Amino acid sequence: MPETLSRPIRVLIAKVGLDGHDRGAKVVAAALRDAGMEVVYTGLRKTPEVVVRAAEEEDVDVVGVSILSGAHGTVLPRLRSLLDDAGLGDVLLVAGGTIPADDAADLRERGVVSHVFTPGAPLADITGALEAAVRARRGE
Repeated sequence: MPETLSRPIRVLIAKVGLDGHDRGAKVVAAALRDAGMEVVYTGLRKTPEVVVRAAEEEDVDVVGVSILSGAHGTVLPRLRSLLDDAGLGDVLLVAGGTIPADDAADLRERGVVSHVFTPGAPLADITGALEAAVRARRGE
């Protein structure tokens, strides 16, 4: 990670709802750590409220949600709303998982998420996108 960042990027990785598959979330978390980011993983089956509370407590730059259950159309807007209501509107919300391209485009266009990464996305692309987005948010 470039030395020009004022502090390491802090990322919260979350699994929301009943989806019990977290291998991808753990692989992404390890890649982000390898890139010099500080990563907090909430574990399985968290509610949006728990995720937002953790984001606030951990002072994160990014909340990354792994969704394989098909609940992205409900969970992600709820998370964005809760983040905004908690005064965390500057926290980037990103998603990964099995999200159809049309749904991903709609979520981005509505400002719910900044990025959607689908299975097979290169880890370097994920880390690079987060670094660039956080740098832009911080004005660095």
